[in-house]
Amino acid sequence: MNPAEWLYRTAKRLPEAPALLTGEQLDGSYGDFARRAAGLAAALQERGIGQGQQVALFMANSTRYLEALYGIWWAGAAAVPINGKLHAKEAAWIIADSASDLVFVDESSQAALRGLVPESVPLVATHTEAFDSMRAKAPLERPAALQPDDMIWLFYTSGTTGKPKGVMLTCANMGSMALNYFVDVDEVKREDAILYAAPMSHGAGLYNFMHVMRGARHVVPRSGSFQAEEILALAPKAGPVSMFAAPTMVRRLVETAKTIGSQGEGLRTIVYAGGPMYEADILEACEVMGPRFVQIYGQGECPMGITALCRQDVADRDHPRWRQRLASVGRAQSSVQVAIVDEAGSELPPGEVGEIVVRGVTIMRGYWRNPEASAKTLRNGWLWTGDMGRMDGEGYVTLQDRSKDVIISGGSNVYPREVEEVLLSHADVQEVSVVGRPDPEWGELVIAFVVAAPGAEIDPEALDALCLDRIARFKRPKDYRVVDSLPKNNYGKVLKTELRARLTEEERPS
Repeated sequence: MNPAEWLYRTAKRLPEAPALLTGEQLDGSYGDFARRAAGLAAALQERGIGQGQQVALFMANSTRYLEALYGIWWAGAAAVPINGKLHAKEAAWIIADSASDLVFVDESSQAALRGLVPESVPLVATHTEAFDSMRAKAPLERPAALQPDDMIWLFYTSGTTGKPKGVMLTCANMGSMALNYFVDVDEVKREDAILYAAPMSHGAGLYNFMHVMRGARHVVPRSGSFQAEEILALAPKAGPVSMFAAPTMVRRLVETAKTIGSQGEGLRTIVYAGGPMYEADILEACEVMGPRFVQIYGQGECPMGITALCRQDVADRDHPRWRQRLASVGRAQSSVQVAIVDEAGSELPPGEVGEIVVRGVTIMRGYWRNPEASAKTLRNGWLWTGDMGRMDGEGYVTLQDRSKDVIISGGSNVYPREVEEVLLSHADVQEVSVVGRPDPEWGELVIAFVVAAPGAEIDPEALDALCLDRIARFKRPKDYRVVDSLPKNNYGKVLKTELRARLTEEERPS
């Protein structure tokens, strides 16, 4: 079903309910939201844009982002959300590869894209009269009728190794994800609000559906981005607030809350995902802010929808295996099946490490114009995630690492996350990333890149002693590299490929 139908129904039921807010400022009711989306749809169809075509969005968070998004769907087209933090040349490549017929932009991205996109692809800036006149068109009465397998969201992967791939997500994928949220993640009530601090082109934006269904409010911070102090000040006024946050954002939020004496008032639920949340960080987050946290595990290919670790499991300290559960990413969400398999695809017994595979309604249709990659990733009805993990007898899945990040030293597998967890338990360590360096004798050596906590100095001997006390000797790093920061992509993920490249470069003869 077309997700614009959810907006249509809510606007019919609750036309005066507040829908779109920038900070505390009301930008529109649900009636306004639906009329503007329907007007944008009419304007798009006048340009010949509808079902089977794509419209890109390359802009920062704003309430007009949601209007444009639903206007695209109301017209029956597919949205191509592009992270606003990407370089304009990267965005231009995605616009071309996706065959987008129009791009919604803001003032900054409009200027950056000029000259990079063919004149045949209009750039419509949401801050201009052109956008206002589009949404003021006589509205289409009903959203276009779409089938479950019709593509509505073309999501491009982060592309840390080569060009990104376009993930084709359908009406059925989005519906499955949304309904799983209510069952496995959190409930949403009409009086609630969702706060968009992370990019709306990704997980934060995907969580709009559930709040549209319930007639809840959509709040964009005035900064349009993640600012910890702004969020902690806004939440008590906008609450009860739910938000999606990467683990790095959670850490910054907790550090700021400690500094200003906040306990996260107004924040009802923080869903975290998108990278490793280390045990020390989530323990501190719960201690400072209480039982507000839920973890999910997903990929662009199975959006937000592989496993979930519920609020009770994150907050529980009484269960005999609470620590192991907290280190996991939870259990399979309701509409998918998750398994751990070996290279041949045979399911492994509980506790053994293998590749995580998943199947179900939430799984993508395939990669855009890339049948080879689709065939490699979708095999025998399963999505092969590329993530290594293990599952216990109760179904809790614990991530190890991406398969490409596993270090093989002396014939033994070393999972970087296990080493990182130990090093992060040291008070002097703020961030760490463990990678393998090629070695003619051992195959690979374990190397740790370490960022010191503010005011601290790294003592490699102390870190080595900690590792020897907590993990097998062969797993401990053979070298500790103290760095000011770790390289990250636009989504906050550490670029281990870049760290490995640094080590390879050092090995080359001068």
